[in-house]
Amino acid sequence: MSGSDPKVSFASSLAPLMDQFLREKRAIGYRYEAGEAELMRLDRFLADHAPEAGTLSRSITRDWLAKRPHESPRTQQNRFSLAHQFALFLCRHGHPAYVPDASLAAKGRSGFTPYIFTHAQVRRLLQEGDRPAPTALSPLRHLVMPEVFRLLYGCGFRVGEVLSLRVGDVDTHRGVLTVRDGKFGKDRLVPPAPSLVRRLRSYEAAIRPVVGRRPADAFYFPSRRGGPWHESSIYSFFRQMLHRCGIPHGGRGKGPRIHDLRHTFAVHTMLRWYREGADLDARLPILATYLGHQSLLGTERYLHLTAELFPEVTARADAAFGDVIPGSVRR
Repeated sequence: MSGSDPKVSFASSLAPLMDQFLREKRAIGYRYEAGEAELMRLDRFLADHAPEAGTLSRSITRDWLAKRPHESPRTQQNRFSLAHQFALFLCRHGHPAYVPDASLAAKGRSGFTPYIFTHAQVRRLLQEGDRPAPTALSPLRHLVMPEVFRLLYGCGFRVGEVLSLRVGDVDTHRGVLTVRDGKFGKDRLVPPAPSLVRRLRSYEAAIRPVVGRRPADAFYFPSRRGGPWHESSIYSFFRQMLHRCGIPHGGRGKGPRIHDLRHTFAVHTMLRWYREGADLDARLPILATYLGHQSLLGTERYLHLTAELFPEVTARADAAFGDVIPGSVRR
């Protein structure tokens, strides 16, 4: 029986290590619900097909990852991601294991590729976001827009998370923002960079003479009547920013989208970690928690996307990180 959750019981020869793997995920405040379900399926597979196995061998792993009839690429990708993470965990704890590379992952690709802004494009966008003048219909937009877009890029927030912030959710003294009831129904604490915290303090000082003292449940970024901004208004302003920056928009469904600022934050964070020589296997759960992902499955794609966009950085990192970056992505 698992020590982390009485409802979880592993039965394979790797049960104690699976239990430890799951506890590690939970110890950093990560729910890992989707990953737990996939881990249980791997456990049953090992119990049925390799009851004496003491680790993940090449043959066992390849059998586990083999495409199954009527299986979607997404489902197979979930199995690959779990096997990849667990194998890295085993190696890190002194249990030699076969770490699969991306050649064994699902070959199907989604029809949408995130638009990753360059650092120069982000600077231009933020500069444009600083320029709106107040109007009769939007008397606060010159105060609100600069900070909304800095939070979208600087913290990787979803736009709805930023617009839903209340005064009591923003603690500029401790430098912590509380995102309540996020996409997967959970709260999380997000510490922005110190420079962004200082900007929020300046925003609070600037808006106070206009709206007066506000209760904790008031919207942090209020519209003209005190309610939340509509996402459509933010999107409209974003399209204007793109036009003024000379960044073409491909039309509906093509992007760039506001949500691509979140993708850009994640990729730029991974890039910075590459250049710092960080342990990416240890950092991925941190990024997943910061972004509010339900599992690592959604976060790992940023690792692959960063490798595709910055091959020169990937080449420098190969010796240090080995199989963390799948071989087919490096090529």
